[in-house]
Amino acid sequence: MRVYAFLGLAILLEVIATTALSRSASFTKAAPSLLAVLGYAGSFWFLSFPLRVLPTGVIYAIWSGLGIVLITLVAWFWSRETLDPPAVAGLALILTGVVVINVFSDTIH
Repeated sequence: MRVYAFLGLAILLEVIATTALSRSASFTKAAPSLLAVLGYAGSFWFLSFPLRVLPTGVIYAIWSGLGIVLITLVAWFWSRETLDPPAVAGLALILTGVVVINVFSDTIH
């Protein structure tokens, strides 16, 4: 379970970093720029632990898939960015893929 805790922290930091990056105005605002850089560094550091014991492709699929969905939700709630039905369907497919990997794949058990 510790592996998934590290993966969860990596995902959380990536979401924070990407949200800060969107606020950094191309690295012209100091605080969001620093938060983005530190967030990505922390995310990669936490991501390195699950990569020691689980397959790279599976970990990356979970990290990037959940990151995409969570960043989209943050942008939807915080920035009021709208999603059309194809975008929602695509996000649902990404989530479905992450669930299939975690529930049905023998690769990570």
